[in-house]
Amino acid sequence: MNNNIEIANLNNIDDIVTMAMELWPHHQYDELKREFVEIIRSVNEDVLLYKVDNEFVGFIQVAVRNDYVEGAKSSPTGFVEGIFVKSSVRKKGIAKKLVREGEIWSKERGCKQMGSDVEFHNTDSYQFHKSIGYQEVNRVICFLRDID
Repeated sequence: MNNNIEIANLNNIDDIVTMAMELWPHHQYDELKREFVEIIRSVNEDVLLYKVDNEFVGFIQVAVRNDYVEGAKSSPTGFVEGIFVKSSVRKKGIAKKLVREGEIWSKERGCKQMGSDVEFHNTDSYQFHKSIGYQEVNRVICFLRDID
């Protein structure tokens, strides 16, 4: 594993959640904390943290998915559930290193492919995925309506 990258544990939970709140600002802190505690305890998910000068500056949440993954030709499939790098250290290759480490993590768990998705409006994430060799396999717009 890259010397700057480590697998998260419960001692890192507040660092993870603080960064995750920047990635998913519409969530509640306590809700995310509960989710990340479950992820850290999970067999099929992990959080990899990137550290610079004793400070965590980024993370990737990875999972092994056994259900259908868009465009995948094999199962299980590794999946990038979320990736974040603090704005002060972006454009330095940290996200790419986290993704590569996530791919290694997935391969060690029997995966032959790695999936990810981006929200339609997130053009920065879309360009990042394309720049590191990920190919778009599908576009989906989801609808929902409350029924009386």
